[in-house]
Amino acid sequence: MIEIEPRKLLKGETGDWEVVIGLEVHAQVSSRSKLFSGASAEYGAGPNENVSLVDAAMPGMLPVINKFCVEQAIKTGLGLNAKINLWSRFDRKNYFYPDLPQGYQISQYLDPIVGEGEIEVELGPEETITVGIERLHLEQDAGKSIHDLSPNDSYVDLNRSGVALMEIVSKPEMRSGEEASAYFGKLRTIVRYLGTCDGNMDQGSMRADVNVSVRRPGAELGTRTETKNVNSLKFVRQVIDYEARRQIEVLESGGSINQETRLFNVKTGETRTMRSKEDAHDYRYFPDPDLLPLEFAQTWVDEIKRSLPELPDAKKRRFVDAYGLSLYDASVLAADTASADFFEAVASGNDGKMACNWVMGDLFGALNKENKDITESPVTAEQLGALIGLIKDKTISGKIAKNVFEIIWTEGGNPADIVEQRGLKQVTDTGAIETVIDKIIADNPAQVAQVKDKPKTMGWFVGQVMKEMAGKANPQAVNQILKKKLGIE
Repeated sequence: MIEIEPRKLLKGETGDWEVVIGLEVHAQVSSRSKLFSGASAEYGAGPNENVSLVDAAMPGMLPVINKFCVEQAIKTGLGLNAKINLWSRFDRKNYFYPDLPQGYQISQYLDPIVGEGEIEVELGPEETITVGIERLHLEQDAGKSIHDLSPNDSYVDLNRSGVALMEIVSKPEMRSGEEASAYFGKLRTIVRYLGTCDGNMDQGSMRADVNVSVRRPGAELGTRTETKNVNSLKFVRQVIDYEARRQIEVLESGGSINQETRLFNVKTGETRTMRSKEDAHDYRYFPDPDLLPLEFAQTWVDEIKRSLPELPDAKKRRFVDAYGLSLYDASVLAADTASADFFEAVASGNDGKMACNWVMGDLFGALNKENKDITESPVTAEQLGALIGLIKDKTISGKIAKNVFEIIWTEGGNPADIVEQRGLKQVTDTGAIETVIDKIIADNPAQVAQVKDKPKTMGWFVGQVMKEMAGKANPQAVNQILKKKLGIE
């Protein structure tokens, strides 16, 4: 069995191997209409309901560029710290599929709208890598062939035909399934922050073609395979792990790797051959004669840049500086806008680290247990913030707060009202606490004798006091009085 670990070599039967990975991510542009027609780009319509004469390639129909889709591509390029090309052009990529009415796809080949860039990818609490972006280009999507409605016939749905896609091509700089999965996830976070793609992988609006090759450390790049249309972070890891093992086994047995396109079977976790891989010349690219070059001014790019929201890396750094969070905690909270906004609402007027602990611990734990998204949380940010405020002003202890959290989760309500109505206020009256402590000390002379030799056993007394007072005693007061009574420094 070959072990695959981030940034480490793979162990084969005949020595070490390195896996080289690049992703071509197709992100559907968030737009009401398609790239070259006014037809709706809405997901979920009935078969062939969102199809114009342009999308169906009727004779004499000419494409007209959607300016908003161009703006969305520029926004994405800026979010990838990439070069925006003020001059680009569209090309025809020629190939035949039944769901491609024109017999060609309008894409960008030599002159894309966005050039080189890079993004920072978090792998863990203390590990970050930088992945280079080769390019981002605009293109139109194909339709969809459907093969499971009849044993003898295939059907074609052209709703997706002409929908605007951004193809984001990484450099081959990733070295494991974990790195590629984290990169794919970071891309999704960025486009969601920007509002340029909804990132809904289950609907096909974001998917990746996964390129994998293996080589001996330091050797020339090996022959790569491309696995098409992988639509989850988990599947990206599975594709890479399987392909790396398969290719190493082929090479170590004396075989060679074919440059080919493969498909992934989600049930078996295996890839299989789809077709031999085409090179650029196979597509017979040439400039689209129906479209002028795409040209715009730097002032427009600057205007778009000024309108960008705070992006995840900037938000992460601000969370570290403003709230004193660890880099890892800040990365988790900044991973999507809903979690980031929820946290900031909870932290408003409260201790940032405490807010982070409650959001990432109790709240995320409860959400995961019930398979809920943060937007579906029964506990609002205002309720959680108010609960933390009750801990802060010593109205309740952290332990009582957990009980109140459960009540809010299941029944709702105002935290202060729940504490008042159910008699959950923390006891801070030192006289009452001292009375209970005196009784426990008097009733347990053996434990008193033991604690003088082993001070750590004072925890037993703390537990007894909290039990006697139904968890309402102020923990700090309990510890201070016990240390004084038991003579512990």
